[in-house]
Amino acid sequence: MKAYQGGSYQDRIGRAAEAKQKALDLLKARPALDEATLAARREAASARQAAQAAKRAARLAEREEAAAHGARRADEAAVRAEENEGGRIATEAERKAMRDARYAARKSRK
Repeated sequence: MKAYQGGSYQDRIGRAAEAKQKALDLLKARPALDEATLAARREAASARQAAQAAKRAARLAEREEAAAHGARRADEAAVRAEENEGGRIATEAERKAMRDARYAARKSRK
């Protein structure tokens, strides 16, 4: 394979400077944006922001509805538990009294 014969350091610096200048000239040669294009871009940006705001509001309303639904379900469960007092959990004293009654009934049978 042949070795690179690119020239001296000064040649490379010169080519780099020419490439930079060419890129700068291309950038400056671009036509300026007219007012109609800028107005269209601003309008599209404002429409995009409005859509995002509506989406955020819908998401927030959905979360609030879910929280309210959860609270309603908890309230309904509490009401059902109060109505179904027969199925409630006995306190420690009530459990002890029931145990003593069973023990007494067993003793009386013997």
